[in-house]
Order: sequence, then C-alpha cells, then structure tokens
Amino acid sequence: MQTRAERFDDLVLDAASRLEERVGEAFGEVEFAVEDVPPSDPAPWEPADVALGRLFAARGRMPARIVIYRRPVETRVDDPRELAALVNEVVVEQVAAMLGVDPAELDPGWDVGPDDGPL
Repeated sequence: MQTRAERFDDLVLDAASRLEERVGEAFGEVEFAVEDVPPSDPAPWEPADVALGRLFAARGRMPARIVIYRRPVETRVDDPRELAALVNEVVVEQVAAMLGVDPAELDPGWDVGPDDGPL
C-alpha cells in the first residue's frame, strides 16, 4: 500500500510525463522534486503567499529543477480528484514558466479561476 506522500509523488510524475509527451523535445532536461513545505524565506521575486511550486532555472550543466510543495497543495483540496487536478495545474504552470509560454498553450484544460492567484 502506498503512502500519501508516494501517491503525491506519482501524481507529479504523471503530470510531468503527460506534458513531456505533449511538448516533445522542447521539454528539455528538467528534474522534478517534491518537498513537504516551501522554505520560509521566499525569493525576492516570489509572492509572500505560500508557494505551491517553484522553478529553479538551469545553470551550467545543472538542469532546470521544478519543486512541488506537497502540504500546501494538499491543504487546498478536499478529495483525490481535486488533488490530481491541482497537482497538474502547478506542474503545468511551472513548466510553462520554464519554457516562457502561457500555461494554456501546454494544457488547453489549464485554468486558473478569478479568485486563484499564481501557483
């Protein structure tokens, strides 16, 4: 039986795999990671809100890295379907930022409602 953290990891990998298939070679080399919570000191360019994900740009031979923060994501949903949808939205948003495109270009179903801010 999988733990809640392992199921979350699988959701992130599934979302990344779907995007990689859709985007192809433009996806490039990127690592995905899951951490329980974001650091308590956001980067100067990040909003003061609790981050759901974060992109670390590629540097030298180090590939880009996208980190999804499990606990803040989990606290925003009520059921497993909502969790899968929110994980997908966060992954799409971070990959879009990495590629410099609008998230809707990567996933036509991606939608942030009027009350939702950046993920």
